[in-house]
Amino acid sequence: MAHTYGYARVSTTSQNLTAQIDALTGAGEVDVRDVVAEKASGTREDRPELTRLLAGLREGDMLVVTKLDRLGRSAAHVARLVRELDERGVTLRSLTETIDTSSAAGRLMVHVLAAVAQMEADLARERTLDGLAAARARGRVGGRPSVMTPERLAAARASLAGGQPVPAVARALGVSPATIRRHMRIGGESS
Repeated sequence: MAHTYGYARVSTTSQNLTAQIDALTGAGEVDVRDVVAEKASGTREDRPELTRLLAGLREGDMLVVTKLDRLGRSAAHVARLVRELDERGVTLRSLTETIDTSSAAGRLMVHVLAAVAQMEADLARERTLDGLAAARARGRVGGRPSVMTPERLAAARASLAGGQPVPAVARALGVSPATIRRHMRIGGESS
């Protein structure tokens, strides 16, 4: 016999699941005993409650969420999950997006939303890479500042030229031997 289950998720323990559970049970969508609730980041792959729920779904069952983003890590993940559920004969329903995959139009809408979300993520990535390239072109390099100041470099060069071993120079300057070696090669010198 077909059964309807709900899934509610919040990302942090300080957030509250009550609003999602109320939405799932309020309109008679899901019995409160059939709501699976979880406090875990959507980016985590190891969401045990969702994994258990998905494993227990059978052909004819329906999974109801308040929003698609409660279900998946990314647009591509949601699209894959919808496809897998569809192949198993399980319907997905999202209350906020008013999507129901029991119809062809509902399945199309999920894939369109997933494609748009993926395009948005790709565009954000492209903008980030463009910004980094522009900063590099202006001479700005991201990341943590080097511990090897010009004074430390000069001291390292002088110590190494005087025959000091790399580990001793590194200890004296408070850096690792690998840092000394890396910076000496950058300057065209070897240790």
